[in-house]
Formats: sequence, structure tokens, C-alpha cells
Amino acid sequence: MRIKPLTVGISLALLGSISCTPTFAAGGGGSAVTDPAAMAGKHFDPKGKQPSQYTVEMQNAQRKSLPFEDQRDFEESKKGFIAAPSYRLIRNDQGDIVWNIGSYDYLSQGKDYNSIHPSLQRQAQLNMAYGLYEVVPGKIYQIRGFDLANMTLIKGDTGWILFDVLTAKETARAALDFANEQLGKRPVVAVVLSHSHADHFGGIRGVVDEADVKSGKVQVLAPEGFMEHAVSENMYAGNAMTRRMQLTYGTLLPRNPFGHVDQAIGKNVASGEVGLLEPTRTISKDIEEITIDGVQMVFQNTPGTEAPAEMNTYFPQFRAFWAAENVTGTVHNIYTLRGALVRDALLWSKNINNALYMFGDKTDVMFASHNWPRWGNERVKEVLQTQRDIYANLNNDVLHHANNGVTINEIHNVYKPPQSLQSNWAAHSYHGSEEHNSRAVLNRYLGYWDANPATLTPLSPRDSAPLYVEMMGGSKKIIAKGRELHKQGKYLEAVEILNKLTLAEPTNTAAKDLLADVYEQLGYQKESVALRNSFLASAYELRHGIPEGASPKTGSPDMVRAISTELMLDYLGVAMNSQKAAGMKFKINLLTPDNGEKYVLEMSNSTLTNIKGFTAPDADLTVTANRADLEMIMTGQATFESLAKAGKVKLSGNQAVLAQLMSTQEKFDPRFEILPGTKKR
Repeated sequence: MRIKPLTVGISLALLGSISCTPTFAAGGGGSAVTDPAAMAGKHFDPKGKQPSQYTVEMQNAQRKSLPFEDQRDFEESKKGFIAAPSYRLIRNDQGDIVWNIGSYDYLSQGKDYNSIHPSLQRQAQLNMAYGLYEVVPGKIYQIRGFDLANMTLIKGDTGWILFDVLTAKETARAALDFANEQLGKRPVVAVVLSHSHADHFGGIRGVVDEADVKSGKVQVLAPEGFMEHAVSENMYAGNAMTRRMQLTYGTLLPRNPFGHVDQAIGKNVASGEVGLLEPTRTISKDIEEITIDGVQMVFQNTPGTEAPAEMNTYFPQFRAFWAAENVTGTVHNIYTLRGALVRDALLWSKNINNALYMFGDKTDVMFASHNWPRWGNERVKEVLQTQRDIYANLNNDVLHHANNGVTINEIHNVYKPPQSLQSNWAAHSYHGSEEHNSRAVLNRYLGYWDANPATLTPLSPRDSAPLYVEMMGGSKKIIAKGRELHKQGKYLEAVEILNKLTLAEPTNTAAKDLLADVYEQLGYQKESVALRNSFLASAYELRHGIPEGASPKTGSPDMVRAISTELMLDYLGVAMNSQKAAGMKFKINLLTPDNGEKYVLEMSNSTLTNIKGFTAPDADLTVTANRADLEMIMTGQATFESLAKAGKVKLSGNQAVLAQLMSTQEKFDPRFEILPGTKKR
């Protein structure tokens, strides 16, 4: 939900220079800065401010109004605890830290921080669980606190069946080693990957050997569409998503009461090596029953919910229900602010309802890939009903308001869940938020336009801002009014005018610092980590510019291999500057004999298209290269020139069109400016 996000950097001289950056759909901040001052409760930023009296008053009001007397989550989060490791750090083979649960120890001091929404602080404390837990006596166990997600271990007749294997090889390996140390060593006989987000499959090479998977010794199961979505969901806009993620997931915020406190569904994402192995078995039916190593499993496919490919699992022998990331006791993202297709809140609710009616009466414990289990049949059904109702209410009530004329630019100030749901912790928006999720629902059905012609073809913000500044009397008057609004605790009103000023005058340090002060107070007040991080990270950038270390790292060979050739060629069209392609017209045949694929890549009308399964008889150039050799280029292990010299790449026709194509390709800046005046020149 990471300074070093999962990325796949491709330098494909054959067809241009590609830089694609698939990012995690559910996390971020694996290498966020550890701040020694956090334990003393000190601000990490010399320009940072303490919570204002209005923020303190709001936090105190929340402490009085929220159901803090309900301690069931704390009891359940501790239940089944077996042991915790003696270490707090997990390192890779080179000695680099990939995980540090200790960087959040400031949350375990029993202090109330006015710089953190009380409800969010409660969630952050619950997510401090670290170690091995028993879910079903002698049969189901979980490792929590080793990564954003949990690793679940099911005890079969001869070995372990693992459900979700964390983000990184290093944390997954440490988790399995610790479980074996505590419970007795057992071989892994199967791995179940609940869905297509990397914090659930990336650690697979830390728990199984690829040769064992290929030989059939270890099964890997995943829902239909898993491989496609594991690499494609964020491919086309990957660079933009990675940059936006640095704000929304607080990947560059220090872990501090004034900075990063939690990721809502876990502490954070590990920053180790991400792997991916192709499943040996795909679950394609709505309901599919399988027995592996003596363990009966009933899979419920739930595509289009939290992930495009996702599935729940029921264990009839243990009266246990695995809710994947569909039911985690927090309201998730309908729209992920880093960027993604809008999800379907109603479909999500219906899939939870299906689980409730199919498995609810037969379940004594519900556990998931994040957070902690819920025990007892009534408790399980309560949480399922709550989560079902909050997603349905979000969908239905937003559309009710829309049908009464409320627009996408108003709905976030209108929609509120009913009080009965506000009083239930499982309906709180720690990962998503009521504000951005309500706008997402309306956008899904009606789109971004509010039906006012004034907003149909608006000026770009940086073009309209100078007009506003002029009409408001200039920067001095705006800053004076901004300070007045800030002192009155009218933070959104202050944002409205200060944002215009910073857009019009991006070098105005006083304006940017004042806007940062306003953003900071808004961040302190937010229950949702997505909103908190967005405001606080933006405040930091306004004060200091885009932090160093924001560039993405190269992804693993596994991820490169998983990218289809078609997806790779599609991306060339995205990376192409169409103005540079003006007047170009050519066709290139691409043949990859090792996998039998063939494509036509065609440039016309300053647009690059491709089609699979065809060759053009009038192609200007035919390129023949094994797909495996293209992967060598993509991962930087070889160059086009070296492979051509070795005879592994063959060119037939006019080679000049390659130079033409390459001249149109642009490498995206992973640190592009979002907030005015924050790019260090």
C-alpha cells in the first residue's frame, strides 16, 4: 500500500528505450527513513509544526466520540501468539536492511499523539503485531509483522501449504525459517497466491525452489487472470503511478509521529527482492473444491474486488474462512490514489455477501492476508455483515445523492456512512477514505464531469492561477488572508487560495511554506493513511523540494519475464513522443522463434500500433530474435549490439527504420514535479 518501489526498468535498444514501473497496489514505503527522534516524539523536519489548537481539539473530540471501549480487536490481535523473533531487522544477502519493524516502536510507548488521528493511531498500534500466531490449533498459523501482508501456514499431512508469501524473498525466507524453528521443519508442498498484488506473491523465491515447482513437487495455485494482472495492472502509467505513490503512500516520509505511522493493512512494505513464478494450477470456476496434502479447500473466485484477480478460501475441516484482502476489517480503496482503475464497490459488497451466505454459518474463525483474525461464529458474521454493508452503503448512498443532483465535486463533503457503521471499527476507512472513495463511485458511473459547462474544458490550473492572484490583489494579500485562515483553523479555505498562489508563483517560498503548514494540519487530522500521507508528503516537498532517493529501482528478472511481448510493444507506443514521429511511416515484423510469436509493429499518423499473430508482406524490416534474448536486453544482461554480433538477432530489410523508431522514444523522469516549485533544478 516505499523509497524503492517494485519497478521493471527495460532498456530495449531493439525497439527503443522502455521504462515501465509496475507498482504495488496495496502498499508502499519499504525503505522509508528511520528517525531516531521518533521515540522522543520530536518532529523530523526543522520547518515542521506542532498540532494546532484546532487539531488538538478535533483529536480530543474523536477520543470522546469513537467506541474506544470496544477492545475486541486488541484481544483478537494478541490471541494465539506463540513467539516473536529476537531480531527486529531483516537483511538481504548483502547485509542491507529490507525490513525494520523496530522503526515503529514509538507507537508502543503508550503515548497519545495529537499529530495522529486517534482512530488511526489505534490501527497503527494493532498492526505492531510481530511473530508467529496460531489461528486453528495445530493446523493453521500466521507470521505477522514481517512485511505488509501476513504469511499463512496450513499444516498438511506431509508439509506446509503457504497462503500468500509476502513481498520479498528475504522476508518470506525469514518468516518460513522462524515458523519451522518454532513448529518443526516441514517441506513446502503448495503455495496459494490469493491475488495479483506483489505484496502477496513477491516472496515466493524465499520459500520454494523453482525447480521443485517445475517438476510438480510443489504446486502453485492462483486465481484466473493472475499472471496477466500481476504485471499489467500498472504498466502503461507505471512511471506516473510510482511518482504519485511517493505522496499517497508516504514512501519518503520518516517513520515518526509527524510522518509515517502505518499502512492501514500492515506497517509497511519490505524493500527486498521481488520474485514471480507462474502458477501450476489456475482456479477458474466461481466455486472450486480441491484437496492438497489432506487439506480440503473451497475456493471462491472474486474478480474485480480488491484486485482484478482474487479469491477467498474456505476450509471445511477447520471451520475457517480465509478472506484474502477482501475483508480486512478496514474500508479499502475503491479508487487507489496512486492511480488504478476504479473498483466496483457494489460487486465487492456482493462477493462478501456470497461468502457470508455460503460460509458464514459454518465458520468459527476468519483470517486474511492482512491484519488479524476474528474468532467465534457471531463475531465472524458481524465483521462480514459490517464490511458488506459499508461497501454497499458507499455505492448506494453516493448514487442516491447523485440522482438528487450532487456532483463529483461535492459528494465528498456530503456522503457520510450511517452512525451505526461509524460506531463499528470494521467500517472505518484506514486504507481508503470516505472522501476519495465517494468520488470514485460517482466517477465510475458518471465520469469526472460535474455537468457544469465551466468545468468541461477548463484552463489548466497553472494558466488560471495568475488570473485569480491578480483578482485577489496579489501575493501579499493572499498570504495575509492565508495566515488569517490558518490561525482560525479554516484549513480547506486556506488551501483554496494558497494553492492558486503557489501555482502562479512557484518560487514564492513564503507561500509554499504557509501552504505546507496548512497541509500538515490536515494530514494530522486524517484517519485514512492515504490522505494523511498525501498531505504530509506534499508539505515536505513544498518545504524542501522532491526528496532524493525518489528514483525507482530496477525490477527482478521474474517480473521482466512475465511481461508479455504484446504489452512490451504497447508500451513503446506510450513512450513515443508523437511529435518526433511526424511524417514517419514504416512496418516492422518481429519474430520470436523460441515461443512461436509474431507481430507487426506499424508507424503511421504519428501513432505506433501492433498486432499479434500476423506478419506484413510489405514490412520495411523483419527482426528475428528469441524472446529469451529480448529478456536479456530488458534486464541489462546483454545489448542489442552484442546479440547482433553474436548472431542471435537477425535483421532483414531497411535497418534505418530502427533508428527512426528509437529517435521517438523518451525515458520518463521518475521524479517529475507535481507541486509547483518543488523540482530541484
